[in-house]
Amino acid sequence: MKLRTTTPASKSLKVRLGLAAIAVLIAIAVPLQMMQKTSAVTASELQSRIAALEQQIAGYNTEAAKLSAQAKTLQNELAKLGSEKAVIQAQIDISQAKYDKLMIQIAETEKNIRDNQDALGKTVADIYVDDKISPIEMLASSKNISDFLDKQEYRNSVRNELVSTITKIKNLKKELDKQKVEVERVLGDQKNARQALVDKENQQQAILNETQGQESAYQRLSAQTDAQRQELANQYREMTRPSGTSVGISDPSKGNYPWAVNNCYVDNNLWSHNGPDGNGGDPLGYACRQCTSYAAWKVLEYTGRGYTYWGNAKNWPYSAANNGIAVGTVARAHSVGVMTGGYYGHVVWVETNPDANGRIIISQYNSYYDNTGDSSGPGWGNYSKKQMDASQFQKFIYF
Repeated sequence: MKLRTTTPASKSLKVRLGLAAIAVLIAIAVPLQMMQKTSAVTASELQSRIAALEQQIAGYNTEAAKLSAQAKTLQNELAKLGSEKAVIQAQIDISQAKYDKLMIQIAETEKNIRDNQDALGKTVADIYVDDKISPIEMLASSKNISDFLDKQEYRNSVRNELVSTITKIKNLKKELDKQKVEVERVLGDQKNARQALVDKENQQQAILNETQGQESAYQRLSAQTDAQRQELANQYREMTRPSGTSVGISDPSKGNYPWAVNNCYVDNNLWSHNGPDGNGGDPLGYACRQCTSYAAWKVLEYTGRGYTYWGNAKNWPYSAANNGIAVGTVARAHSVGVMTGGYYGHVVWVETNPDANGRIIISQYNSYYDNTGDSSGPGWGNYSKKQMDASQFQKFIYF
């Protein structure tokens, strides 16, 4: 029979244990939210679906590249746009599969937290009851010294279990927080991709409206579009013209940019050609050797995560907000600097914090007059690195 002690030390310990238990339960309790119901599909099945969609994307890109190499006709242009739309739709489907997979993982994590909270409650109760017995009382109620030592060892193991369970719950909560952040980012990717799809559909519909299916009308429209793009290219060139205070910095590594491959180049109308997908595109939904492609690469290199379909450079602050990423007006190292002027805008990777004079070192692609990494003279699609005034950028996206 367990005898009750009334020693002050034991009372104090019981109170402390009780209060500690309550504090722990409050601190690590997770408000469990109602998740949308998902089908019986497993996380591994969703991963297989993602892999299949990525194979489809490769096929669509191959088809678009073939069409790009053919004569510029209305039929080929519409077919090419169709392939590009299919790529974006597949990316949207991938985002949905990633979202569903995360929902499954979140549900599993929440269940693990609940199970461990239940175990924690039982362990705390065992400690509270066990603490009512003093060592002297335990020794008196033991059959022998060996029995007493066994009881002491059990008491210690219960306390160790308490520490282990608390640690496990804390780690599970951290994992849950990361999963929920990733959900927000996946949904942001999906929102940006849907906007890219709408833009592509509008582009296709505009061609149909203007040409009414007539090849001659398409050729006239194509010539007009080329002239407009040339005008925009001139505007972009002047916006990114180096100021008198900028200083070029040699960088043979060209920022480790991996997508200037397969003879990728940027023409005088700012169209990218060839490249990783054979159609002027990179793996993240940008045009190779353009400023957005390079900035997206540096973000991927720095954070380990690729952000897709953020659109033209001037739209990046809005797209970043869709992904829950902070945007401000103060330059920081490892941020993306944004010029919001003109039709396209311009983005760079910020390498350093501002110095005492408000100057930063940036790296970039596709600034016409900057070419410190290419040494090929002025031209589109070149890499450059330089020191310049931070005030030339209107926004900064923080990673």
